[in-house]
Amino acid sequence: MLLLLAALLFCDDPQHAECVPLRESGRDWLVRAQSYMTSDPETVEELTADDMTVLEGDLVLSTDRNAVNNRWPTSSIPYAIDATLEGRTNDIEAAMAMVSEETCLTFHLRTSEPDYLLFQTSKGCASYVGFIGGKQPVFVGPQCRVGNIIHEILHAAGFHHEHTRQDREKFISIQTGNIMQGMEKNFNKRSGATFELPYDITSILHYGSHFFSVNGQPTIVPNESVKGMGQRRKMTPLDVAKVRQLYKCDPAEADGSR
Repeated sequence: MLLLLAALLFCDDPQHAECVPLRESGRDWLVRAQSYMTSDPETVEELTADDMTVLEGDLVLSTDRNAVNNRWPTSSIPYAIDATLEGRTNDIEAAMAMVSEETCLTFHLRTSEPDYLLFQTSKGCASYVGFIGGKQPVFVGPQCRVGNIIHEILHAAGFHHEHTRQDREKFISIQTGNIMQGMEKNFNKRSGATFELPYDITSILHYGSHFFSVNGQPTIVPNESVKGMGQRRKMTPLDVAKVRQLYKCDPAEADGSR
């Protein structure tokens, strides 16, 4: 997989249809590929996927367009952890706990519920967006840390990437010349609910500056100097607000009085 990533990532001419790896020692570009996998593990699934359709690096597309519903029908979501991820149980539980701390979303081990999240091993970090029903995978690769897992749980809960908002030009600039060939679609804007909340450049759901970079240069540049774009440490107050609004955590919202 490192060889494939090296060939995809490091090319003499990112606009050339037959882009070839840079002429440097094999060890050097393998080290660079490993570094990319570690820093941007949410892009790895799309770059290496061969048996499922992935968009924006970590969004698995449902084959049934009618199956997806942004919000789960419950705020208490069952989950299971595949035996192959037993060693990552603490990370997964920590990620779920961080989501639950400031929202009304909770997670409990599945007993017999037909609809549940199944955390399973993969090459990178990935998830479906929103509720699809049945056994719903959340993919956790070796490089996925707690913050990456939170990112995927929020996708599963119904949230898209922040950088795809319609109003992003006020806050960021997309550097198309630095994007890997064929990956430009991952930077398209999409329509979706913003809950009338401000754009959150430090959201845990925002791309980092070098996602899908072909040449080591930024693919996203903030319009103003800002620290924390692409952070995967914690949910921001605006991330929390989105979850609370979608799942009507405020009793006043739930009964329609607001």
